[in-house]
Amino acid sequence: MEELDESVTNGLDGEQFEEAEPATAGDDPDDEGDAESVEGYVVPQPSPAPGEFGPESAEIDDTMEHFKIDIGNASFGFGPESVHGIDDRRQITQTGNYPWRAHCSLLITAADNTNWIGTGWFVSPRLLITAGHVVFINGSSVPGQNGWVDRIRVVPGRNGSVKPYGEATSTRFYSVKGWTQNASQEYDYGAIVLDEPLGSQTGWFGFGVYGDDDLRGVTGNVSGYPGDKPSGTQWYAARKVDSVGPRKVFYDIDTAGGQSGSAVYRIKNGARYGIAVHAYGGATVNSGTRINRPVFDNIKQWKSNHP
Repeated sequence: MEELDESVTNGLDGEQFEEAEPATAGDDPDDEGDAESVEGYVVPQPSPAPGEFGPESAEIDDTMEHFKIDIGNASFGFGPESVHGIDDRRQITQTGNYPWRAHCSLLITAADNTNWIGTGWFVSPRLLITAGHVVFINGSSVPGQNGWVDRIRVVPGRNGSVKPYGEATSTRFYSVKGWTQNASQEYDYGAIVLDEPLGSQTGWFGFGVYGDDDLRGVTGNVSGYPGDKPSGTQWYAARKVDSVGPRKVFYDIDTAGGQSGSAVYRIKNGARYGIAVHAYGGATVNSGTRINRPVFDNIKQWKSNHP
């Protein structure tokens, strides 16, 4: 069952692979400063130096205003927001700088031509990680809506109508059968492939496999594009991980619809490493798909397939 659920599927031609990538690194506030035990392996790589971006170097695009509703609603229906108590999120305005430019606003057009929003993050110049339900709708009652989305516009470091790095459109996606066939929340992760190496301009994050005890004490960081804030603005929050399971990480980090697919990451020596893919809100804690060994290996393979 494990091999079946973790088998890779994609939105191109149905080609399937058996499971089985390290990543890269970068920079942010709230460095934990603790020693980390990595069970998998991660290959940190330096990110580009932070850039200076003014209005003259940023593309402004009003067409993005048509994308406002969380992609999770397509699979799960409208649910509660996942801000608990006081909203701890803070807006990121210097989105042209690393690490914020490695987080991407996703403008998603489904098979039925409806428009949605989500979040993704670079792990290499051409590959972004996101939630499985961002690339594959599963559970919709709307005729023609289920299945692989038609296309996704990827906008790194978006700030409202400003696109510091422009955008790229993708029609090439990955997920695993545990999500596309079984709609299991424990397998809700996927990837977006770009034809152009847009991530070489923004930098990207690393990712790793960490033990239960290590993750329970770590600070989780989440930044993304929530639909309850002004359209296309990036918001960040951080708190300690609450608990972990074999395939899930739970945390009381404030998020809202639209942040599905965001990196849940930790910081070590100024470098960022994904530990989970944010996917769900909850009454007391939110959660993401844990980067365990099979997930790690799949992401690694996807990167190798698209260098």
